[in-house]
Amino acid sequence: MGRPAAALLSSGAVCLALLLSSCAPPEAGADADTAGTQDAPSAPGTPSAATPASTDPPSGSPSTAPPDADPGWATYTTPDGGLSFDHPGDWTVVVSTPAPPEGVAVAVEDDAGRRLASLRTDLVTGAVCPAKVPYSLLDSEPLPALTQASGIPMFVFEGRTDPAVTDPVAASTLAYGITSGPLPEGTTACPIAHFFTWPPSGAAFGGVYDPYEIYPGKPMHIDTPQAYMETEEYQQIRTMLTSLRPAG
Repeated sequence: MGRPAAALLSSGAVCLALLLSSCAPPEAGADADTAGTQDAPSAPGTPSAATPASTDPPSGSPSTAPPDADPGWATYTTPDGGLSFDHPGDWTVVVSTPAPPEGVAVAVEDDAGRRLASLRTDLVTGAVCPAKVPYSLLDSEPLPALTQASGIPMFVFEGRTDPAVTDPVAASTLAYGITSGPLPEGTTACPIAHFFTWPPSGAAFGGVYDPYEIYPGKPMHIDTPQAYMETEEYQQIRTMLTSLRPAG
């Protein structure tokens, strides 16, 4: 089933904006109702996901084999020496350009050059919740290595459905990332905003899943989040995001 270009732009742009725009993480103990963002058109660092990635070799520590990861994986440490994460050895970490005035902005691409996730630090934002919509929480895991005074961040894979959008394809957004905000309660939630508390302010590490994206080598009809969660790609992304930790 193909996806109309307009639908793809609508869903992807909104989700990327919420994930990657320079918006501050909710304050410690803040209600999930305040977990949206003010600006939709900017962008898994969710700092302007539309920002092109540099083709130059990444700065920071070169990826090296992690001590406890599966064979074929590597460890990347951010240029400021603050965070490290593991990734498959055939994936590439590139520095986003232009570089942010403060903090770190890098993207992780697979061997085909597709951006699977982005990491951004030193985010300062003001979160709002313009409207609640039906949501789904598909996967989650606490990440104690990233614990701050505000609590323990969590890896989540979740979705939102906008009932005001008539096209069922464009109405849904799905994203994975790390959040310090409380998990939604009830049947509705604020727009997806994956930010977690990290000195000096906040950070984001995550990406967007578009079940209708077309690219060479992709299995046909992986068009439900449940089916995607069974794929090697999702399992690798999950392992990578949940491996994020203080460097050293």
